[in-house]
Amino acid sequence: MNQFTKGQTVVIGPEEGESFWQPIPSTGFITSKITPYNSPYDSFSSGIQVLEPGSSVRQHAHERSHELIFIYDGEGYAEVDGENYELRQGSMMVVGRGTQHMIFNAGKNHLKMMWVIFPPGLEDWFRAIGKPRTSGEPAPEPFERPDDISSIQDQQRFVRPKD
Repeated sequence: MNQFTKGQTVVIGPEEGESFWQPIPSTGFITSKITPYNSPYDSFSSGIQVLEPGSSVRQHAHERSHELIFIYDGEGYAEVDGENYELRQGSMMVVGRGTQHMIFNAGKNHLKMMWVIFPPGLEDWFRAIGKPRTSGEPAPEPFERPDDISSIQDQQRFVRPKD
């Protein structure tokens, strides 16, 4: 007889999770949903990100993480290692570690995406650069990244683009 240990189930509601407004150019917000901080799972973390029209996620790569992104509303494009890919509702992409990528909201509405990162850590990045958000509150005035962004990137093991 095959015996196994049954895993736990974690359910996070639509307005639950640690949430942060994001700095320019990623105006909008993120909400961390399932992370090692609120679940028994320590091999990944997941959440949502909502980008305002015209905003973007800066070019970056993750030194040790693979990232899965699912677009569940809106339209835009991803630039991955200099190549553009259309993103629209239902698009999914996996970005391997060390791969430079950025995402643009090219639409007139919010671009909404779910992210899963293996291993976890993206939730720590968003906490370090964002401002706490409560569901339903109005967006703050656009704000800049922290002055110590280079040390935060190093701590979070981001790979900056080569200029």
